[in-house]
Amino acid sequence: LRRRTSAGGTQDRRQNNHGFARPPAAAKRNFVERAGVKSEAVVRSIREYALNIPEKRKLRDIQEANVKYLSGWDQLKQTRNKSWKKFLDETKELSSYLELWRNDIHSIEGITPFILPFSISVCVRFAQKMYTMAQSTSVQMSIHCPDKGFLEMTSLFYGYYRIDMVHFSAIKYNLPLAYLLTTLVYLSLSLIWIVKRSVEGFKQSFVREEDPFQSYCNKIFAGWDFCITDPNASRLKHSSLKYELKTDLEEERLRQKKARRTTEEKLRIYCLRIFLNIFVLALLSGCFYSIYRATIYSQENISNMTFEGNLFVQYLPSIVITLANFIAPLFFSYIIKFEEYSPAFEIRLTLMRCVFVRLANIGVLLFSLGNRIVCANEKCKACGYNYELYPCWESRVGQEMYKLMIFDFIIIFAVAVFVDFPRKLLVTYCSCKPIQWCGLQKFQIPENVLEIVYGQTICWIGTFYSPLLPAIATIKYFIVFYIKKISLMHTCRPSKKSVRASSSNFFFLAVLLIGLILAFIPLGLSMTRIRSSKACGPFVNFNSSWDVVPRTIRGFPTALQKVLNGIASEAFAVPFFMVICLIMFYFIALAGAYKRVVDQLREQLVMESRDKQFLIRKLTEAQKRS
Repeated sequence: LRRRTSAGGTQDRRQNNHGFARPPAAAKRNFVERAGVKSEAVVRSIREYALNIPEKRKLRDIQEANVKYLSGWDQLKQTRNKSWKKFLDETKELSSYLELWRNDIHSIEGITPFILPFSISVCVRFAQKMYTMAQSTSVQMSIHCPDKGFLEMTSLFYGYYRIDMVHFSAIKYNLPLAYLLTTLVYLSLSLIWIVKRSVEGFKQSFVREEDPFQSYCNKIFAGWDFCITDPNASRLKHSSLKYELKTDLEEERLRQKKARRTTEEKLRIYCLRIFLNIFVLALLSGCFYSIYRATIYSQENISNMTFEGNLFVQYLPSIVITLANFIAPLFFSYIIKFEEYSPAFEIRLTLMRCVFVRLANIGVLLFSLGNRIVCANEKCKACGYNYELYPCWESRVGQEMYKLMIFDFIIIFAVAVFVDFPRKLLVTYCSCKPIQWCGLQKFQIPENVLEIVYGQTICWIGTFYSPLLPAIATIKYFIVFYIKKISLMHTCRPSKKSVRASSSNFFFLAVLLIGLILAFIPLGLSMTRIRSSKACGPFVNFNSSWDVVPRTIRGFPTALQKVLNGIASEAFAVPFFMVICLIMFYFIALAGAYKRVVDQLREQLVMESRDKQFLIRKLTEAQKRS
């Protein structure tokens, strides 16, 4: 707010034309400074100030009074700023209604899956191609068998894109380069988004979990949500807080028990954990070997059976992977009880094992396909890959990712319809004690999140081999959201074991980052090390997919070629790496310094609290003597 002073600068009061007496300048200045207004020329919203209602009204009167003493140009600017701010607020409020699943998320009250479907292709072209092929091709239920169905030669898979260059009137569209760069840009944007969100989640989890006592006090004095009005939500929040407090107390009890352990007890626990981890490794080895054998059997006998048998053989790797993803977590949840970890670490370790088995299963599938594609026989030396079994091996890999995506959706739908819904009916209308003891299915947020991370990893891996797979994944998760919503609201009950948002968000993003890194490895090897198919795809004229980049660079001007070659040389890479290391060490040292300052401030707060207690105690003693 800004006040126009008089010519002599001595008048503190002035009667305006409407008879409004302005407050004294000193009193107004003190109030404005106490309110936190940096400049009287800046007019902010009253709601942005940390003041009570009478003080906000007083500040509003001061603003309205000072507007009359501004010049015409200042009044115009102030009116324009207010109108622009109001327009932005209304636009933001209106855009919130366009947010996807906004009302559904509010109805679920925060129990939402962590969904990250990305789409880089348009589904209209895919639908047009399917319609055209369906008119000219006899379908005969072959849509379920992409190896021999009409989908193999559509834009869904890699082999459809055979054009090398598209010529317009004055522009040449390099399709191989666009195909490669689209995949790299898509994965790079995903990496940037995940790293950005992971850093934010790590900062929150670091701040919130640094001091256990602070977390305990927050649960006691600020844990309740006073916006809750629904009785069911209130009971759920009550049980959630109760479980968190019990978990904290249990962790404290285990820490004390751990401190009192004897050497014999430590030896017994370590031996038991070693034995259980050996069992876990054996279970994982069995899962991996089963997936490997199923993949080999499926690839060898994929066209030697009837339609029904061929359909089963094609989806045999997907079936085995799904069974492994279902059976292994059951064993993990059972054996973790004997390892005597804290409740929070039990959940974390179980989730880490489940994540590993899900992502490793995909890795084993890709490894099995890679061994079949890149063979060491004399027949493979001509083309660099097994061209007899896989004339278009990229499309075959895309088909496997497509089948994993479709089968994962079928399992999610089947569990919701044929397991959760009948269980709801039995619990509701049957009074048998065993059924009532089982109860409704618990909606476990971590397991559902890991399912989506698993599907997103499949989408990332299959993007290069099936360009429309991200669009299919988007449609899939759009449907899965409503399936999960109906299942949660009508056939499941929320779990009493709450998941800490500060640590779980960072953990899930870290898992998603691991899945993205897992997708980069096979894609990088296939783009640079494995020969491109000579029978299909946009890279038939290149030895590998990455060769299109050097050829494109050779068409640039000489100066630009020298710059790009210099960036890619060791002379630039080594100094750049050293500079990055120095910057990293600087930020690490800065973070350490900040942490030491925070520790000192915490110690100072503790000392001040002790000083206050000492003064209160002395004051109480003095009062008793008097």
